Amino acid sequence: MKFSVFQVSRRGGREKNEDRMGYCYTRQSGLFVLADGMGGHPEGEVAAQLTLQTVSALFQKEARTQLRSPGEFLATALMAAHHQIVRYAGERGMLDTPRTTLVAAVVQNGAATWVHCGDSRLYVVRNGQLLTRTRDHSYIEQHAAGVIRMEHLNRNILFTCLGSPTKPVYDVTGPVVLQQGDKILLCSDGLWGSLPDPEIVRQLAAKPVAQAVPDLAESALRAGGPQSDNVTVIAFEWETPDAIESSNGVSTDSISDGVFASTIQSGVLDTQVDDLDDAAIERSIAEINEAIRRSAARKN
Repeated sequence: MKFSVFQVSRRGGREKNEDRMGYCYTRQSGLFVLADGMGGHPEGEVAAQLTLQTVSALFQKEARTQLRSPGEFLATALMAAHHQIVRYAGERGMLDTPRTTLVAAVVQNGAATWVHCGDSRLYVVRNGQLLTRTRDHSYIEQHAAGVIRMEHLNRNILFTCLGSPTKPVYDVTGPVVLQQGDKILLCSDGLWGSLPDPEIVRQLAAKPVAQAVPDLAESALRAGGPQSDNVTVIAFEWETPDAIESSNGVSTDSISDGVFASTIQSGVLDTQVDDLDDAAIERSIAEINEAIRRSAARKN
């Protein structure tokens, strides 16, 4: 695999950044993940970080060197992250659980498969045009699709997320065969809530991802003003000829089958997906708490 990738996360006008993103890969498979911790509930940043760590740890466990079924993996990993959040809250006697959205994509055998829950989005841009994007799990998006009627509903409210008391609703899409130069962007609602889809597509199509991603984040912050939401974006361009020569280029062709690279801190889970052990949970929690302490220390 060869791809160029770039990621950025900005706090905006909020007191803290509850978004988390990252990517990891083996010789034959890549994973890109973004989670947006939800305001109005406690410890959204913990839910987002725990989600990333769970999904990436399971990827490291399952992708040897590729996943048997990317779609099944993504669905299973999403539910595992949800159960980790609920378990985290239960062990601490929390009256309300931390909650987060999730969008994650696996690239393998020249095709992309993705899962999403909530309103963090994935865009696919091909030849300068929007090929497809995810549909938010919000009342306004479902109304636009003709799925629900709008009477007596707050159209901006999400009706599902990870960490909620009910089982998350999620959609798995793909595999979509990729062409050279295809760009895939994952983002929190801080981006698309400030910039319309045509502008996101225009900027992503016009520049390499290393330029487009920070420029998009900056445009969203300016458009959002002093009260701008957190803006988090990760995007990659598939099989670009200059991917290896650029500073943000990745090639897995020369790495060995046992290599696992990641920008996400996580430990390997040695138990079954549906029965994550307490030691793995405590490792994740310790990493989360340390990351949050470092973030608070930097702000002070």
